[in-house]
Amino acid sequence: MKEGLKRLQKKLAVTILLMALLPTASFAYVKRDLLQKQGTVQAIRAALLPAQKWIPYPVYTDRAGWDRLTGRYKNTFIERGNAALGYQWKVIKATDYLEYTRTGSRVIMENPLNENLTAIVNLFIAELAEGKGRYMDQLANGVFAACEMTTWSLSAHLSLQSSKIFFPDHREQIIDLVAGDTGSLFAWIYYYFHHELKKMNPLLEMRLKKELENRIIAPYIQRDDFWWMALRYKPGDLVNNWNPWCNSNVLQTYALIEEDPEKLARAVYRTMTSVDQFINYTNEDGACEEGPSYWGHAAGKLYDYLQLLYDMTGGKISLFNEPIIKNMGTYISRAYVGNGWVVNFADASAKLHPDAPLIYRYGKAVNSMELMQLAALLQSESKERPAPSEGRDIYRLLQTLRFDEAIAQNEPVHKVPAFTWYPQTEVCFMKADGMFFAAKGGHNNESHNHNDVGSFNLYIDNTPIMIDAGVGTYTRQTFGPERYSIWTMQSAYHNVPGINGYNQKNGAAYKARQAHFDEETKTFSLDLAGAYPAAAGVKTWKRLYRLKAGGLEIRDQFTIKEAKEKNRIHFLCQGGVTTPAPGKIIITQGSLRTELQYEERLFDRVVDTINLDDRRLSGVWGNKIYRITLIAKKTSSSGQYRYTLKKL
Repeated sequence: MKEGLKRLQKKLAVTILLMALLPTASFAYVKRDLLQKQGTVQAIRAALLPAQKWIPYPVYTDRAGWDRLTGRYKNTFIERGNAALGYQWKVIKATDYLEYTRTGSRVIMENPLNENLTAIVNLFIAELAEGKGRYMDQLANGVFAACEMTTWSLSAHLSLQSSKIFFPDHREQIIDLVAGDTGSLFAWIYYYFHHELKKMNPLLEMRLKKELENRIIAPYIQRDDFWWMALRYKPGDLVNNWNPWCNSNVLQTYALIEEDPEKLARAVYRTMTSVDQFINYTNEDGACEEGPSYWGHAAGKLYDYLQLLYDMTGGKISLFNEPIIKNMGTYISRAYVGNGWVVNFADASAKLHPDAPLIYRYGKAVNSMELMQLAALLQSESKERPAPSEGRDIYRLLQTLRFDEAIAQNEPVHKVPAFTWYPQTEVCFMKADGMFFAAKGGHNNESHNHNDVGSFNLYIDNTPIMIDAGVGTYTRQTFGPERYSIWTMQSAYHNVPGINGYNQKNGAAYKARQAHFDEETKTFSLDLAGAYPAAAGVKTWKRLYRLKAGGLEIRDQFTIKEAKEKNRIHFLCQGGVTTPAPGKIIITQGSLRTELQYEERLFDRVVDTINLDDRRLSGVWGNKIYRITLIAKKTSSSGQYRYTLKKL
């Protein structure tokens, strides 16, 4: 039993993927070091403003200021606080942590922690809004309960511990996404209420500050081995959304807690060195390889970090004029289809309600009218304008309140070019005649990777037709060695071919060749051969996409060394599927009918129903989707195929 547990722990430790997942290769890294070029530690120390001067929110005692900031939402915040007054604080049990290694479940541990943090946020904001002290006792209860926890990190992230044991290790503190979120939240609580906590009992104030020092401040400055810091970066390492997310949290904590100017300056510079690695890793084109639903955690968190740094230094440190920063922002606009749908590749979800206030703030910072107008449109589509709720992210909540009225001053439209080509990331978006097309090249080792080189999405009238299913509920398997046993990750469930009996393989070596967008002909083309294992024997598989008024045309031209199996062409779609005639398949969604045409003389067809019993998937697509497979009637060493999709 003990040996089995040790083997499991060793296996999990070897595959320390966390939220980042298996892929650890990048072809994009450019040593720009834009932040470090802004100044030395000494220059930063000279530029840093006292907290009271850079924080743009009212002090606790400024009741008129908080009335203005909370505005129409004040009563809602107070109601949320009232509801939390009777909240019973959840205890995260030992078995809740053990569940991750036993069954792979994360939510058993995560849910009670998130409920506790939500209650703390609601009590905190209610007290700031009302200012009468009614919520302080219960807020102190929540903070104290959290301080009593061995770790603020999630069970799935405990591989960051030196022991590599997936159980809270009392001997060390680590910083993951949630520990960082909790630290920044508690730092704001300390900033606003340390006097009130001290009045309740001096040990409350001392305990809170000590926990922030032990859990966030000390580990960050003393260690450089957290993978997300990328301070030991070497070619091939992954630097994803964890980097700006965690660094943003650390920067807030230091800015609000650290009283020594020299220590603060050194810590700020260290965050700059770390965040530079994320910017270095990102393609110059600014595309988010993790997809639109991760944009808020990747580019969005980078914006949060840069805005904090800008404010803390009175604007002396700023990257908002850098083209790559603007490109990273506008990606969310280009990937937004409409009606809550976005382009999705990899683990990204196709259904998204973009964060309009965040998009507005980003647009304002980089001077993008496109982003500010999109934010206004998204805000206008929300009829009731409910009080903002940013989960455990108190900084975003405060920033949302700060700019709430400014968003509506922009024209509510979504103006984007007819096409957007991301040459380094190899992602292409095209629009024509009510259709939105997106396709990708890239490689099969991207962050949150699916084996999907060459796959595409097609939307007609803001309705998804050809889709990427996305990812199911996160478990241990999602980010472990069993990842590609999950159907949503496999190329056979993406809009790409199965060649000579083989599907695409995961790994940095499996990638697109000659990905190219032709502006004149509005075509995106690439060679898929490199995404398949050598055993497939495929020499070339050139796929071309052309979007025009009549519909989407797809052409495949291939050569195979030794054809042994029939090729299979996959299409994953949403909506009812019927086969009225040879060479024609109809996809129906309400009154919208789309026809897939193919060469009947070359293919047989099979339609599979995929029942969705995972809530994360069914919440997007309903209880089923369909896979259309065109099976070649003959094995062929070379040939050409052609398919078209058009609205009827």
